[in-house]
Amino acid sequence: MRRRITLKQIAKELDVSISTVSKAIRGSKEISLDTRQKVQAFAKLYNYKPNNIAISLKNRNTKNIGVIIPEIVHHFFTTVIRGIEQVANSKGYNVIVCLSNESFDKEVINMEMLANGSIDGFIMSVSKETQKKKDFHHLREVVNQGMPLVMFDRVSDEIFCDKVIVDDARGAYQAVEHLIKTGCKKIALVTTVDYVSVGKLRTLGYKNALSENGIAIDEDLIIKIEDIENCDKEIEKLFDQSQFDGVFAVNELFALTAMKIARRRGFEIPDDISFVGFTDGILSKHASPTLTTLAQHGIEMGEIAAKMVIEKIEEEEEEDSFRTEIIRTSLIERDSTKKI
Repeated sequence: MRRRITLKQIAKELDVSISTVSKAIRGSKEISLDTRQKVQAFAKLYNYKPNNIAISLKNRNTKNIGVIIPEIVHHFFTTVIRGIEQVANSKGYNVIVCLSNESFDKEVINMEMLANGSIDGFIMSVSKETQKKKDFHHLREVVNQGMPLVMFDRVSDEIFCDKVIVDDARGAYQAVEHLIKTGCKKIALVTTVDYVSVGKLRTLGYKNALSENGIAIDEDLIIKIEDIENCDKEIEKLFDQSQFDGVFAVNELFALTAMKIARRRGFEIPDDISFVGFTDGILSKHASPTLTTLAQHGIEMGEIAAKMVIEKIEEEEEEDSFRTEIIRTSLIERDSTKKI
């Protein structure tokens, strides 16, 4: 059985553009008869079948950029969109935002809808369900068809494209080390399940910080939450089963929920238990006490992602080289941790 071939591979083999291949396969008179026949014969030989994703061609510019995010209520994603829009609008591009609602199917539907002539390139953070299924065929098809794609925050190593990420492991290490320096000796971790890439990396940073500071890793102090909407039930179990003097939570919701439970149970913050969260959202600044947290710099991430995708859209010759930009987090000390 012959391997399936893509437009991009056909173009490379015949030394023509992806646009030429696509038009030749559709029998466009814009392409010479000789080239049409050569492309069609090659496509038939390798059993090429057009897919319904990413059929928008690079020379059919819409001046639109499609952005797909997992959720809109998360303050981090709204800041990323703000950064994307600032750069895109300054370059004459519009931004179309779609939500996957953490659903694989919704993510695929959004990509199909946007790629059908609506946009010139994608910026996206993949859904939790996509990471759980490890099914990235829709992203692979987009890249193979020559549609510019930039992934941010939640990314996949299986997809070759430009990426913008936070140094999650380093940030988590920084957070836990701060708790240790302020006197914490038993530090709990409230994280996501491992298939969520950012949660896995932040868990790694937590464990590395403990190990390198001579503190044994206690698995009883680690809870991995899948059902975020009911995270309070899982966090209650942590308080029921273990004693600790510090908590590192991989997102703002987990951190503030843990603080609420601690106060309800009569603990003083930070005298009895100190807390550090990830993502410096609006609630972190207004919580009581205010939450020590790691800033992800979402606006900067959005600006870089927009610049990347526009560069790919406007480049005259397609480049197969891709880069990953890593944004460093910043620790913002507030009242939920003791002063050093």
